[in-house]
Amino acid sequence: MPTVYTQEFKQRALRLMEDHLHHTQCSQWSAAQAVGTKLGISPHTMRGWLKQARRDAGTEPGATTDELEELRRLRRENRELRRANEILKTASAFFAAEPGRRLPK
Repeated sequence: MPTVYTQEFKQRALRLMEDHLHHTQCSQWSAAQAVGTKLGISPHTMRGWLKQARRDAGTEPGATTDELEELRRLRRENRELRRANEILKTASAFFAAEPGRRLPK
């Protein structure tokens, strides 16, 4: 199961990474490796956090965290509606095929 980090921890890690980038003028990957090693976090995770934080700030192109959450919510809702639609189609076909059924007046 993946480790869940608090938002505060992520923000502190990102601040350390931004400071490292600013003071050493190194690449994002080098900063992610240096800071990630100190904190016991994968450099891939660190770099992903940095990229997402920059998207959220509008300094890097891509979907923001809010947009990604909305997309997940809409996909989940779409899935539920498709399931409900399939159930209604099946029920409709079942009742339409039932011989001798009379509709109430």
